[in-house]
Amino acid sequence: MATTPHEHGHNPALLHHFDTPGQQKEAATLGMWAFLVTEIMLFGGIFMAYMVYRWAYPAIWAAAAPHLNTPLATVNTVVLLVSSLTVALSVHAAEAGNKRQLVLLLLVTILLGVTFLGIKFTEYGEKFAHCAGYASPVAWATGGERLAEPECLVPGANFLFPVEALAAEGGVTAAVATAAARPGMKTPHQLFFFLYFCATGLHAIHMIVGITVMSVIAWMASRNRFSPAYFTPVEIGGLYWHLIDIIWVFLFPLFYLV
Repeated sequence: MATTPHEHGHNPALLHHFDTPGQQKEAATLGMWAFLVTEIMLFGGIFMAYMVYRWAYPAIWAAAAPHLNTPLATVNTVVLLVSSLTVALSVHAAEAGNKRQLVLLLLVTILLGVTFLGIKFTEYGEKFAHCAGYASPVAWATGGERLAEPECLVPGANFLFPVEALAAEGGVTAAVATAAARPGMKTPHQLFFFLYFCATGLHAIHMIVGITVMSVIAWMASRNRFSPAYFTPVEIGGLYWHLIDIIWVFLFPLFYLV
């Protein structure tokens, strides 16, 4: 026999396979926490690789980290922490039944997320721009023109880390400096930037997903889909957003402040 609206307490958001709104909320929250655990395991593999290779090449890590744009990353950290605040306030607004404040806070959160991505892609652009004017490995081997300050920090065939000056100052060994003096040579410096692009790129993908989720929730809020009795999507969406923030809180010091 089908469950009637009266049996569901006149709550249109209550799905038929749940007895009470509280049971539905507990199930949704448990499902989100289970998903967050898998996300932590995903990033945990990257963090483990980082720990192993940083322990193996501490001097290389210290030499490579200053080539990241720490001021931009610092601004991004502030942006993300503020977005965490707006998400928390949006949950409070949903609980209080303040639709206007809820929609506004969600839109501000989305704007901050887009700002974060814009700054991150600007930083990526700097890395790729450094590689645009360099000769290919073939041209290099055949006497191609070499720029005065060679640098290409994108892992791949044209990767080139400027280590000659560091070798002269004792920052790295002469053997490493000689090996890294040609594009495409596999040095530990390239490993640092490979992990950097993997970790921050995966985080950026999660940010894009988070912005999409918040956009859907903001649309639902504008359509009066939430009330003080039902705002579970806002809560579980906020949990996902907080995960994104927490992961960046670890990435920022590990890559930029080493």
